[in-house]
Amino acid sequence: MSEPSSSTNAPEKKKPIVIITIGMAGAGKSTFVQRINSYLHSQNPPVPPYILNLDPAVTHVPFEPNIDIRDTVNYHEVMKQYNLGPNGGILTALNLFTTKFDEVLDLVEKRSADVDYIILDTPGQIEIFTWSASGAIITDAVASSLPAVVAYIIDTPRTTSPATFMSNMLYACSILYKTKLPFILVFNKTDVQPHEFAVEWMQDFEAFQAALATHKGTTDDEGEPTYMNSLMNSMSLVLDEFYKQLKVYLPLSNLLASANAYSNTMQAVGVSSVTGAGIKEFFEAVDASRAEYERDYLPELKRAREAREKTLQAAKEDSMNRLMKDLAVDREQNPEAAAADKWEQEDEDGGDDDDLDVNIIDRSEEPWPGQYIDITRARPHEEEHMSWPRPG
Repeated sequence: MSEPSSSTNAPEKKKPIVIITIGMAGAGKSTFVQRINSYLHSQNPPVPPYILNLDPAVTHVPFEPNIDIRDTVNYHEVMKQYNLGPNGGILTALNLFTTKFDEVLDLVEKRSADVDYIILDTPGQIEIFTWSASGAIITDAVASSLPAVVAYIIDTPRTTSPATFMSNMLYACSILYKTKLPFILVFNKTDVQPHEFAVEWMQDFEAFQAALATHKGTTDDEGEPTYMNSLMNSMSLVLDEFYKQLKVYLPLSNLLASANAYSNTMQAVGVSSVTGAGIKEFFEAVDASRAEYERDYLPELKRAREAREKTLQAAKEDSMNRLMKDLAVDREQNPEAAAADKWEQEDEDGGDDDDLDVNIIDRSEEPWPGQYIDITRARPHEEEHMSWPRPG
């Protein structure tokens, strides 16, 4: 009796989870990516991630990306040829990169069997990725292929002001409802400023109101609340619903006395990209997001695909019905032309389409200008350059 193959007994490997890092300029996104990359390499055995750098304007990254937008698009050349400023250059470079993102996905999916985590480091200017068409295309393309989670990086020392905290939370809320993906609030730089005050403000509405009342500039010369103070009071009421879905991950030695390790759905964790504190809790939140992705996002994605297919099918049927009606009218009006409009059956069946010689060329072993290059295997030569066409 033959023994069952080992491949039959081996459990099916889960798809890698994609971590999309988003945050305000200076929040420490690239340093955070470097830290989680270092953490994964330090595991036993090592779990090296697959990293994509999507910032075309950065001069140096503290990690070695597998796919780097700078290998494909020359940011300074884009600015010069298209007569753009810094932000317009970044946006255009990202748009150009997105036109071939299907090739990037192919490379990522080829490596999906070998990695557990795929990390996207986005441009420093948050609005360029979150509110542009290219950012939406990249996010949707990745999330439709693999489990994905958004890590929103927050500069904790700069969030101690209630106004800045409110601004960050409003931005986080808008990104959460735009992407509809599992969401992790990552309070970075906790080695400089612990993030417990932010957790308290999110969990206790009255605590935030008290901090807002004592903040300088909340009252005018006559002691009346300022417009900004009234606005933040109103916004805090709106965000209270946003906070109700919060799940807080804290080190066991640092749990709040009145709180459990977590409470509900959206997740928050404090980390230090310098010391590495909180990185373990961050990956606990990431792993927990996989179940949320499979429970909430995948069914919604399936429904959206089915609705889109129904819409396209209805449009095709409507177009075909109108075409057939037009042909029927034309045949009634021109019966002689309709009679002559015939073709031989053998002409239809005897075409040579099946004999066409179509060659799909894989140039992964032959670097060429503009190719997406896995720089863990190859570097572009100095003579390789990209010359994008001028707008017509």
